[in-house]
Amino acid sequence: MALTTSVETNGRQYEAPKCCAVVICLDGCEPAYLDVAIERGLMPNLQRIRQNGTSRIAHSVIPSFTNPNNMSIATGRPPAVHGICGNYLFEPETGEEVMMNDVRFLRAPTIFANYYNAGARVALVTAKDKLRALLGAGLSFDDDRAICFSSERADQATAAANGIDDASAWLGRPVPEVYSGELSEFVFAAGVKLLTEWRPDVMYLSTTDYIQHKFAPEEQGALDFHAMVDGYLGQLDGLGAAIVLTADHGMKPKHDSAGDPAVIYVQDLLDEWLGTAAARVILPITDPYVVHHGALGSFATAYLPDGADAAEISERLATIDGIMLVIDRDEAVRRFELPADRIGDIVIVSGENMTIGTSADRHDLAALKEPLRSHGGLTEQEVPFIVNRKIDLPAAPALRNFDAFHFASIAAAQ
Repeated sequence: MALTTSVETNGRQYEAPKCCAVVICLDGCEPAYLDVAIERGLMPNLQRIRQNGTSRIAHSVIPSFTNPNNMSIATGRPPAVHGICGNYLFEPETGEEVMMNDVRFLRAPTIFANYYNAGARVALVTAKDKLRALLGAGLSFDDDRAICFSSERADQATAAANGIDDASAWLGRPVPEVYSGELSEFVFAAGVKLLTEWRPDVMYLSTTDYIQHKFAPEEQGALDFHAMVDGYLGQLDGLGAAIVLTADHGMKPKHDSAGDPAVIYVQDLLDEWLGTAAARVILPITDPYVVHHGALGSFATAYLPDGADAAEISERLATIDGIMLVIDRDEAVRRFELPADRIGDIVIVSGENMTIGTSADRHDLAALKEPLRSHGGLTEQEVPFIVNRKIDLPAAPALRNFDAFHFASIAAAQ
């Protein structure tokens, strides 16, 4: 291993690893998925790791969406520090709604960049390409010490941009369909090959939650998926890596007894109360992969027109069945550690079985083939935090998913 000194990132120390420090972000991994699969005898490796290592429940950041949590794991800090507070945002200065996957939105260095700058070899594999640029910020690919690519565009990888040419050919696997469990399996297969042949000091593997959106923990599709995960987890463990397995968020059913999506269309309500398009509701879950969730999650933020009484609007929204919490910007910044300039005047969080939409006519739900399962709120904040070593760990709420590399580095330094 090349690294001999600890690395400081955003005010936290990360140890010099004696073996590869691997963090796995199992996207959408509600703790019940692992519990049920273990009970069915489908995850013997994870069961052994739990027994011989350390297992806790941690808290994700809010909103419990993919981009803010992956970047919290990547920086070791909450969105108030790194700036990524959703998959999607409204820029008041431009008046545009945009995806928050451009490096220009990132306000803090990643752990990976600082390890790389200290001389380490760093490998990052993500399922969806939307995260690749953010995760790879600050890396250079001209000295065989950094690899960063996505399953989704593995065949488009180049040595100059990703540290590897055509990762699909390198792995000997075709690029998987984006709406599939195979997209995540590609991540794990790549991780095993990288650890075997390239021997990184630090590695991050981040999957997609297509399966968790589609299947409940006890359904066969979920059971098969987690049995697959367990096989690769056993290989990574057997190769001597220090592993932390966590998640970006949980997953809950968000549908009624008939199987139809349970939705409160907040833009329609604000149009009725304040005038058409006077307010603007932003759904930070929005991304290019809406077949998963129809852009419906349990967290929203709203920009109100000048002169609107935010307290009155909040009180009216809070009385609606299915709304868990409505708070103003200042309270959201304090409670959820969010960047004040990237959220609206109020923040709205729905309950365990409810989602928030904009207007009914703006959501195309035809692609949803199964009853809606989604995330984003407080009820999806609990995630697993499992280390394949015996180490001292707090429990939630003190333990956060973005502590993953801190504790992985401690485990790898033993």
